[in-house]
Amino acid sequence: MKKFLEEFKTFAIKGSMVDLAIGMIIGSAFTGIVNSLVNDIFTPLLSLITGRIDFNSLKIVLGSGEQAASINYGAFLTQLINFLLVALVIFLVVKQLNRFRRKNEAAEEAAAAPAEKTCPFCRSTIAVEATRCPHCTSHLTKD
Repeated sequence: MKKFLEEFKTFAIKGSMVDLAIGMIIGSAFTGIVNSLVNDIFTPLLSLITGRIDFNSLKIVLGSGEQAASINYGAFLTQLINFLLVALVIFLVVKQLNRFRRKNEAAEEAAAAPAEKTCPFCRSTIAVEATRCPHCTSHLTKD
């Protein structure tokens, strides 16, 4: 039992559980930002384009009287539009993050590029840009 508790402690404190918790917290905050962007910016713009149609009120009434049922397709359309707008916003954000990540990775790769190579003739260490080995004076070809 003691080994189990130690493994769980390692998992919970040092492992992926902390990363998951941080991801959930950031995800919750991000959800609020995306929902505000969709509801407060994109939906009013869409409302102007569609002539201020309130999709929520669109429905098909089945039957008559107090017990009449209705198919609320307008509410479905509203949720569908919200989903598509949220998906678009998330796509744009992820696309920008990936662009920044690629730039960062390219800069790291350039910084990590080797500054030296080995002479194929005398096996001495020489600069990458060298065209002639300073040790054996051999002509070097571009790799």
